[in-house]
Amino acid sequence: MKVKYIVRSFLFMTGLLICLGTASIVVFPKNNTMEFGMRDVNANGILGENDNTIDVLVLGDSESYSSISPMTIWNETGITSYVCGTSAQQLYESMNFLKQALQNQKPKIVILETNAIYRNFSPVKMIENGFNQLFPIFQYHNRWKSILPVDFGGSIEYTWRDDLKGFKYSNKIEGTNAQDYMSKTDKIAEISELNRQYVKEMAKLCEENDAKFILVSTPSTVNWNYARHNGICLLAEEYELDYYDLNLLSKEILIDWSQDTRDKGDHLNYYGAFKVSKYLAHFLKEKYALSDHRQEKEYQSWNESYQRYQTIIAQN
Repeated sequence: MKVKYIVRSFLFMTGLLICLGTASIVVFPKNNTMEFGMRDVNANGILGENDNTIDVLVLGDSESYSSISPMTIWNETGITSYVCGTSAQQLYESMNFLKQALQNQKPKIVILETNAIYRNFSPVKMIENGFNQLFPIFQYHNRWKSILPVDFGGSIEYTWRDDLKGFKYSNKIEGTNAQDYMSKTDKIAEISELNRQYVKEMAKLCEENDAKFILVSTPSTVNWNYARHNGICLLAEEYELDYYDLNLLSKEILIDWSQDTRDKGDHLNYYGAFKVSKYLAHFLKEKYALSDHRQEKEYQSWNESYQRYQTIIAQN
């Protein structure tokens, strides 16, 4: 009886895994567009970029895609960058985007925007993420409503590119008075053990792929303070990571909180992002000796994207 039970259980589990695997293949988007059911299309626009053309990969939550404009960085220095940022991004999602990008890209720099490090999650969410990565049917099950013929046996071909390279443009102005949000303190904002482990693993993965992993805190009066700054400083010291807190560079970046935020200091608008991105562009070029690709033939699509980016700005 025990042998029969074990055999039946094994056959059932094998059949279940085959069904899940087959269904996952069918529902997984065959292109990186919304029409094909792709999630987070702006962040996944990196899938449409030519192989090994991204110098700087940016990961993080909405602070990343609101603060860093790759097209500004491109125009200033010819450095290619892409923001794989998503709303309320957890570090296991940051790891997903990092692993995905490293399949086709060889970034020299990987930036993690640090607000995500203070977004806590439970081990259950981490396990759930593992199942979603192993069997995409769990996160794409609603695609049954819009299955296309190409989904049955069709090859995956990512063709869409985001001219903004993951940046989300907003010219809305809703200012705030935030002169003392970075007042010094000895307090240290605690980082969860799970998040610490993910930072360590991302750093290790970057090292294995010859990428420099750095931590950057972009300006935000709502999300950042000196206690969090202290927490990240200790984390960076422990894992021997470069850390740059742009909230402490008011003289260099010249953020005007009455004009450069779209929601009272939570996120930067285009005007604030322009200042941050211009500073980052020259800092990254000088600190990490990144190349200028603006005159290189294989990067001319970036010049074309920049022209369309300017059109977007002019029309808004």
